[in-house]
Amino acid sequence: MSVRHALLALLSEGPKYGAQLRQEFEARTGEVWPLNVGQVSTTLQRLERDGLVEAVDGDPGPQHGFRISAAGRDELDRWLRTPPDTWAPPRDELVIKVLIAMTLPEVDIRDVVQTHRRRFLEAMQQYTKVKRALAEDDVATALVVDAEAYRLEAIVRWLDAADARLSRIARPVAPVPRTAPAPERTAARR
Repeated sequence: MSVRHALLALLSEGPKYGAQLRQEFEARTGEVWPLNVGQVSTTLQRLERDGLVEAVDGDPGPQHGFRISAAGRDELDRWLRTPPDTWAPPRDELVIKVLIAMTLPEVDIRDVVQTHRRRFLEAMQQYTKVKRALAEDDVATALVVDAEAYRLEAIVRWLDAADARLSRIARPVAPVPRTAPAPERTAARR
């Protein structure tokens, strides 16, 4: 989540104070990404340093308002129109956990996969309940809930695929470190 760009978007509507930006950010993101005042203040200072926002003239002290600059409008436009990078896989803790667990002889990898699968299914059910309880006009929260439900569904599908793949193979052998010496072939020479 780019707080910096979200603040630029809010400032594109007109000058605002830090506390106002924090409140509007939380309201517009379905109140699922809370920001603290320090984060908003630090981000505004960096945006000002980078020439993307300007302090509103006549507002003395640390609680002055900000407005977006021309460079800030250009940056916001670039951000809105540039798709996120999807080529490099993220450092996904679950993927790393499964990859490491499958190399540990004392770990039942399929149990690890199923344990996580159950937890993600429970989370999907919780989001379904939240979605049912939403007011029809709460579009921001509905979009956040939809995104999270689809993300969880994708994780469950990956866990299903991992479980199917793991069930077709014998217990994988831990990879040999690349620095390990090659095994001796003395028995074959005799």
